[in-house]
Amino acid sequence: MEKAYKNLGYFFLLLIPLTFLGFYKTYFIQFPSFEENITSFIHLHAIIASIWILLLIVQPLLILNRNNKVHRKIGKLSYIVFPILILSFVPQMIRIINSDAPQFLFFPLADSVLLILFYSLAIYHRRKVSKHMRYIIGSATVFLGPTIGRIGPHIFEWSEIVTQNIQYGIIYLILIGLIFYDKRNKNNYRPYLLILTTWIIHLIIFNMIF
Repeated sequence: MEKAYKNLGYFFLLLIPLTFLGFYKTYFIQFPSFEENITSFIHLHAIIASIWILLLIVQPLLILNRNNKVHRKIGKLSYIVFPILILSFVPQMIRIINSDAPQFLFFPLADSVLLILFYSLAIYHRRKVSKHMRYIIGSATVFLGPTIGRIGPHIFEWSEIVTQNIQYGIIYLILIGLIFYDKRNKNNYRPYLLILTTWIIHLIIFNMIF
Protein backbone atom coordinates (compact mmCIF):
# COMPACT_ATOMS: atom_id res chain seq x y z
CA MET A 1 0.00 0.00 0.00
CA GLU A 2 1.17 3.52 -0.79
CA LYS A 3 2.57 5.26 2.28
CA ALA A 4 0.13 8.16 1.92
CA TYR A 5 -2.82 5.73 2.25
CA LYS A 6 -1.50 3.52 5.06
CA ASN A 7 -4.19 4.77 7.49
CA LEU A 8 -7.06 4.32 5.02
CA GLY A 9 -8.78 1.73 7.21
CA TYR A 10 -8.95 4.19 10.10
CA PHE A 11 -10.59 6.79 7.85
CA PHE A 12 -13.17 4.19 6.79
CA LEU A 13 -14.03 3.81 10.49
CA LEU A 14 -15.89 7.12 10.13
CA LEU A 15 -18.54 5.22 8.18
CA ILE A 16 -19.66 3.54 11.43
CA PRO A 17 -20.80 6.68 13.33
CA LEU A 18 -22.16 8.17 10.09
CA THR A 19 -24.26 5.04 9.50
CA PHE A 20 -25.47 4.98 13.10
CA LEU A 21 -26.48 8.66 13.03
CA GLY A 22 -28.07 8.36 9.60
CA PHE A 23 -30.24 5.38 10.45
CA TYR A 24 -30.73 6.00 14.17
CA LYS A 25 -34.26 7.44 14.00
CA THR A 26 -35.53 5.12 11.27
CA TYR A 27 -33.87 1.86 12.32
CA PHE A 28 -31.52 1.55 15.31
CA ILE A 29 -33.80 3.32 17.82
CA GLN A 30 -36.44 0.64 17.22
CA PHE A 31 -34.20 -2.24 18.32
CA PRO A 32 -35.29 -4.85 19.37
CA SER A 33 -39.01 -4.17 18.79
CA PHE A 34 -39.11 -3.02 15.19
CA GLU A 35 -42.24 -1.59 13.58
CA GLU A 36 -44.11 -3.64 11.00
CA ASN A 37 -42.74 -1.57 8.11
CA ILE A 38 -39.23 -2.80 8.96
CA THR A 39 -39.35 -6.03 6.96
CA SER A 40 -36.96 -8.96 6.81
CA PHE A 41 -35.61 -7.51 3.57
CA ILE A 42 -34.66 -4.29 5.35
CA HIS A 43 -32.90 -6.30 8.07
CA LEU A 44 -31.04 -8.24 5.37
CA HIS A 45 -29.98 -5.03 3.66
CA ALA A 46 -28.80 -3.57 6.98
CA ILE A 47 -26.78 -6.69 7.83
CA ILE A 48 -25.16 -7.02 4.39
CA ALA A 49 -24.37 -3.29 4.18
CA SER A 50 -22.79 -3.51 7.65
CA ILE A 51 -20.67 -6.48 6.57
CA TRP A 52 -19.56 -4.53 3.50
CA ILE A 53 -18.55 -1.53 5.62
CA LEU A 54 -16.58 -3.87 7.90
CA LEU A 55 -14.79 -5.26 4.84
CA LEU A 56 -13.91 -1.72 3.77
CA ILE A 57 -12.36 -1.13 7.20
CA VAL A 58 -10.63 -4.47 7.72
CA GLN A 59 -9.05 -4.92 4.28
CA PRO A 60 -6.68 -1.89 4.32
CA LEU A 61 -5.82 -2.62 7.97
CA LEU A 62 -4.73 -6.12 6.95
CA ILE A 63 -2.47 -4.62 4.27
CA LEU A 64 -1.11 -2.14 6.81
CA ASN A 65 -0.17 -5.07 9.07
CA ARG A 66 1.21 -7.05 6.10
CA ASN A 67 -1.40 -9.79 6.32
CA ASN A 68 -1.62 -10.04 2.53
CA LYS A 69 -2.72 -13.68 2.50
CA VAL A 70 -5.69 -12.99 4.79
CA HIS A 71 -6.47 -9.85 2.76
CA ARG A 72 -6.75 -11.94 -0.42
CA LYS A 73 -8.93 -14.58 1.26
CA ILE A 74 -11.33 -11.97 2.64
CA GLY A 75 -11.29 -10.26 -0.75
CA LYS A 76 -12.68 -13.45 -2.28
CA LEU A 77 -15.48 -13.32 0.29
CA SER A 78 -16.59 -10.10 -1.40
CA TYR A 79 -17.53 -12.16 -4.47
CA ILE A 80 -20.40 -13.51 -2.37
CA VAL A 81 -21.19 -10.49 -0.22
CA PHE A 82 -21.29 -7.92 -3.02
CA PRO A 83 -23.99 -9.60 -5.20
CA ILE A 84 -26.15 -10.06 -2.08
CA LEU A 85 -25.62 -6.38 -1.24
CA ILE A 86 -26.84 -5.33 -4.68
CA LEU A 87 -29.79 -7.74 -4.59
CA SER A 88 -30.76 -6.35 -1.18
CA PHE A 89 -31.63 -3.07 -2.93
CA VAL A 90 -34.30 -4.75 -5.07
CA PRO A 91 -37.16 -4.94 -2.49
CA GLN A 92 -36.67 -1.24 -1.75
CA MET A 93 -36.81 -0.45 -5.47
CA ILE A 94 -40.03 -2.45 -5.90
CA ARG A 95 -41.60 -0.68 -2.92
CA ILE A 96 -40.70 2.74 -4.38
CA ILE A 97 -42.02 1.82 -7.85
CA ASN A 98 -45.38 0.93 -6.28
CA SER A 99 -45.48 4.08 -4.14
CA ASP A 100 -46.85 7.57 -4.84
CA ALA A 101 -43.31 8.87 -5.45
CA PRO A 102 -41.66 6.55 -7.99
CA GLN A 103 -39.08 9.23 -8.81
CA PHE A 104 -37.26 8.30 -5.59
CA LEU A 105 -36.23 5.09 -7.34
CA PHE A 106 -33.32 7.23 -8.52
CA PHE A 107 -31.49 6.89 -5.19
CA PRO A 108 -31.24 3.09 -4.69
CA LEU A 109 -30.87 2.57 -8.44
CA ALA A 110 -28.05 5.12 -8.73
CA ASP A 111 -26.34 3.72 -5.61
CA SER A 112 -26.47 0.23 -7.10
CA VAL A 113 -25.07 1.36 -10.45
CA LEU A 114 -22.20 3.27 -8.85
CA LEU A 115 -21.37 0.39 -6.50
CA ILE A 116 -21.34 -2.10 -9.39
CA LEU A 117 -19.17 0.22 -11.48
CA PHE A 118 -16.57 0.96 -8.79
CA TYR A 119 -16.44 -2.59 -7.45
CA SER A 120 -16.09 -4.06 -10.95
CA LEU A 121 -13.24 -1.68 -11.74
CA ALA A 122 -11.58 -2.49 -8.40
CA ILE A 123 -11.73 -6.23 -9.12
CA TYR A 124 -10.59 -5.76 -12.72
CA HIS A 125 -7.55 -3.84 -11.45
CA ARG A 126 -6.99 -6.04 -8.38
CA ARG A 127 -3.38 -6.68 -9.42
CA LYS A 128 -2.73 -2.96 -9.88
CA VAL A 129 -2.83 -1.84 -6.27
CA SER A 130 -3.03 1.91 -6.90
CA LYS A 131 -6.10 1.63 -9.15
CA HIS A 132 -7.73 -1.12 -7.07
CA MET A 133 -7.49 0.93 -3.89
CA ARG A 134 -8.82 4.11 -5.47
CA TYR A 135 -11.88 2.40 -6.93
CA ILE A 136 -12.57 0.85 -3.52
CA ILE A 137 -12.43 4.39 -2.10
CA GLY A 138 -14.90 5.33 -4.82
CA SER A 139 -17.27 2.61 -3.63
CA ALA A 140 -17.00 4.02 -0.10
CA THR A 141 -18.21 7.44 -1.31
CA VAL A 142 -21.51 5.80 -2.32
CA PHE A 143 -22.26 5.12 1.36
CA LEU A 144 -22.04 8.84 2.11
CA GLY A 145 -25.29 9.37 0.20
CA PRO A 146 -27.67 7.27 2.34
CA THR A 147 -25.97 8.37 5.59
CA ILE A 148 -25.67 12.13 5.01
CA GLY A 149 -29.01 12.03 3.22
CA ARG A 150 -30.63 11.00 6.51
CA ILE A 151 -28.42 12.88 8.96
CA GLY A 152 -29.38 16.19 7.32
CA PRO A 153 -33.16 16.05 7.79
CA HIS A 154 -33.26 13.82 10.89
CA ILE A 155 -30.52 15.42 12.99
CA PHE A 156 -30.14 18.96 11.65
CA GLU A 157 -33.66 19.33 10.16
CA TRP A 158 -32.30 20.44 6.79
CA SER A 159 -34.57 20.27 3.76
CA GLU A 160 -34.00 17.40 1.32
CA ILE A 161 -32.60 19.76 -1.34
CA VAL A 162 -30.15 21.39 1.09
CA THR A 163 -29.11 17.96 2.36
CA GLN A 164 -28.56 16.66 -1.16
CA ASN A 165 -26.44 19.67 -2.12
CA ILE A 166 -24.34 19.29 1.04
CA GLN A 167 -23.91 15.60 0.25
CA TYR A 168 -22.65 16.40 -3.25
CA GLY A 169 -20.40 19.14 -1.86
CA ILE A 170 -18.76 16.78 0.65
CA ILE A 171 -18.19 14.05 -1.95
CA TYR A 172 -16.79 16.55 -4.48
CA LEU A 173 -14.46 18.08 -1.87
CA ILE A 174 -13.15 14.65 -0.89
CA LEU A 175 -12.51 13.61 -4.49
CA ILE A 176 -11.01 16.93 -5.60
CA GLY A 177 -8.81 16.92 -2.50
CA LEU A 178 -7.61 13.39 -3.32
CA ILE A 179 -6.92 14.37 -6.94
CA PHE A 180 -4.77 17.33 -5.93
CA TYR A 181 -3.07 15.27 -3.21
CA ASP A 182 -2.15 12.49 -5.63
CA LYS A 183 -1.13 14.93 -8.35
CA ARG A 184 1.18 16.78 -5.96
CA ASN A 185 2.74 13.49 -4.87
CA LYS A 186 2.94 12.22 -8.47
CA ASN A 187 0.59 9.31 -7.79
CA ASN A 188 -2.10 7.86 -10.04
CA TYR A 189 -5.07 10.21 -9.64
CA ARG A 190 -6.92 9.22 -12.84
CA PRO A 191 -9.34 6.79 -11.13
CA TYR A 192 -10.58 9.72 -9.05
CA LEU A 193 -11.30 11.67 -12.24
CA LEU A 194 -13.60 8.87 -13.38
CA ILE A 195 -15.23 8.64 -9.95
CA LEU A 196 -15.75 12.41 -9.85
CA THR A 197 -17.23 12.36 -13.36
CA THR A 198 -19.79 9.73 -12.35
CA TRP A 199 -20.82 11.86 -9.36
CA ILE A 200 -21.21 14.90 -11.63
CA ILE A 201 -23.48 12.80 -13.88
CA HIS A 202 -25.33 11.74 -10.71
CA LEU A 203 -25.95 15.42 -9.89
CA ILE A 204 -27.12 16.22 -13.44
CA ILE A 205 -29.64 13.36 -13.45
CA PHE A 206 -30.81 14.30 -9.95
CA ASN A 207 -31.56 17.85 -11.13
CA MET A 208 -33.35 16.52 -14.21
CA ILE A 209 -35.65 14.34 -12.06
CA PHE A 210 -36.19 16.60 -9.07
